[in-house]
Amino acid sequence: MRAETAANPPPEVTPLLDLMADPAVQDWLRANGTVAPPPAAPAPPDASMVQILGGMVAVVRAELDGLGAEIPKLPAQLERAGIILGLEFEGENLLHVVLLIVGFIALGFGTQWLYRRLMRPAAQWLIAQSLETVSERLRAVAVRVGYGLGLIGSFTVGSVGAFLALDWPLLLREIVLGYLAAFVAMELARVLGRFLLAPGGERFRIVPVTTPAAFFWHHRSVALIGLFAFGSVTLGTLGLSPEARRLLALGLGFALLVIGLEAIWRRPGQGGSERAPTGGFLGRWAKSWLVSLYLVLLWLLWAGNAMAIFWVALVAVGLPFAIRITQRSVNHILRPTLAAGTASEPPGLIAVALERGLRAALIIGAALLLAHAWNIDLGELAASDSAATRLLRGVLNAVVILLLTDLGWHLARTLIDRKVAEAQNASLIDSEDARRQARLRTLLPILKNILLVVLLIIAALMVLSAVGVEIGPLIAGAGVVGVAIAIGFGAQTLVKDIISGVFFLLDDAFRLGEYIQSGSYKGTVESFSLRSVKLRHHRGSLFTVPFGELGAVQNMSRDWVIDKMNLNVTYGTDLEKMKKIIKQIGKDLLDDPEFAPHIIETLKMQGVEQFGDYAVQIRLRIMTKLSEQFVIRRKAYALIKKSFDANGIDFAVPTVQVSGGEGGQAAAARQTMEARKAPGPA
Repeated sequence: MRAETAANPPPEVTPLLDLMADPAVQDWLRANGTVAPPPAAPAPPDASMVQILGGMVAVVRAELDGLGAEIPKLPAQLERAGIILGLEFEGENLLHVVLLIVGFIALGFGTQWLYRRLMRPAAQWLIAQSLETVSERLRAVAVRVGYGLGLIGSFTVGSVGAFLALDWPLLLREIVLGYLAAFVAMELARVLGRFLLAPGGERFRIVPVTTPAAFFWHHRSVALIGLFAFGSVTLGTLGLSPEARRLLALGLGFALLVIGLEAIWRRPGQGGSERAPTGGFLGRWAKSWLVSLYLVLLWLLWAGNAMAIFWVALVAVGLPFAIRITQRSVNHILRPTLAAGTASEPPGLIAVALERGLRAALIIGAALLLAHAWNIDLGELAASDSAATRLLRGVLNAVVILLLTDLGWHLARTLIDRKVAEAQNASLIDSEDARRQARLRTLLPILKNILLVVLLIIAALMVLSAVGVEIGPLIAGAGVVGVAIAIGFGAQTLVKDIISGVFFLLDDAFRLGEYIQSGSYKGTVESFSLRSVKLRHHRGSLFTVPFGELGAVQNMSRDWVIDKMNLNVTYGTDLEKMKKIIKQIGKDLLDDPEFAPHIIETLKMQGVEQFGDYAVQIRLRIMTKLSEQFVIRRKAYALIKKSFDANGIDFAVPTVQVSGGEGGQAAAARQTMEARKAPGPA
């Protein structure tokens, strides 16, 4: 009985079954989600990569064959869409609809014009800024962001807001609102292009390109977004079947592809002309061909409905390009002024935070885009507990951990590098703050190395934990292995070197740039590691000395230095006169603006040091700042020689008397005694 009922349905049901059997009705139900599409046949578990790729090619070919079969039906579909729109607008005039759209767009531009008039003082203030410093450029960027958002908001309120305030028929409301939204999208592209490229003002440009290139890419980007927005709205309001919409969308995509190819081949070069080569003639043409092939590949993937591969290809090329443009833009905005510094200075914290933060945001945004393209529900992924979802969740967490670690490390490294750079010239100032800066310059590089190791270890452990690896036994095993290595391989020396270095630095025994001596090692401290110090000898050789071998350290560059000089004069020299001459030379050194800032106690004569065989040795003394005694000593010697010659004071030099026989020896001895007893020159 049931079989007969199924074979012979009631007459009332027959029209419904015929209607359901209509392919157009089934496509409409499938497009609106009423009827689920037939499930795809699962691939066999032992399918090879060639079979999988063959299946994907077959799907793309079937999609293209279906679209090709729809081409003859397209005129009928368009005629049907026109009839439906005509019936819907039976009580409305098409000219009236067009006038409504134009009127609301004009109202949006009028509201925008009023906003410009109200914000004219802010615009004049912005134009008057010099934009020479980083703070001025950042303020200008913030003001321009607010100004651009105001432009978009005023246009949206004036056009879309005024339309929504009135009551309209349903279909008319959808059509007019769609085209107004398309105008808002195009206006957003125009404002964003003016903000980033600033075609009319190079001073406010964020992306570092030439003015012809700024005009070129601004106009092309607005045209692309405008065509896409208006084309999408038009296809959505025609009431076509999914196949017809898909076919017209291919035509729209082809038009976008043509605009993209035209932009690639006619883009301006670095010199500003459209035909100027960039990186060489062949290089420019090769790049143009590669980008053109890439755009054609994207269009083919989209046309073949291979959206998963399409989004992967788009992100694989677009993400590095976006990161590069972002880095160049940040460096351009935060470039140092000529007076503030040079390109060799470490980057600022704001530059690193913006660059690394925007890079992390772009990578996370690309991951979310791929998840949406692959229909990955992140909420379901977080709640599911299967092996695949745990692995995928762990990979995503690991990416976030690595991005945060990268951001934290670059911020910490930049802060340390800038502190070290600030302390480079601290030794030129004799103050407690200068000594503190020199100590920081010594300790901060070691702290940076320790921080890098700590961050890498913590990040590695967190990544392993995120992907499901138990790190408790790993830490315990690493501790046991570490103790075994320390005991079995004689790491006592390493531990001794590290601990000795810590105490040397805590005692402030030496700093970078100071000259020290320890046993047979001496030289200027150039750098540190965890276990050794590098000493540059004054003759050029470099010693790498473990801290455990230093022992007692003699620091020859701390605070001040006393330089003592010895002069040999003849026995007949007037010492009081010589003392006055030395005192005057000390005053002359203090009056010299080149040497006076480096002299703590000026040159003075301490008296007779000893009597020699042929001369009286006189000791001189001067106290100077670190490393300045050598230049001052040379100047003092030059002044002493000049003054002694002017005042008839002779330097004693050893002489040799050659004679023969006993008489000669007696005569030589008598001559020597007479020379010693002779009075000095007046």
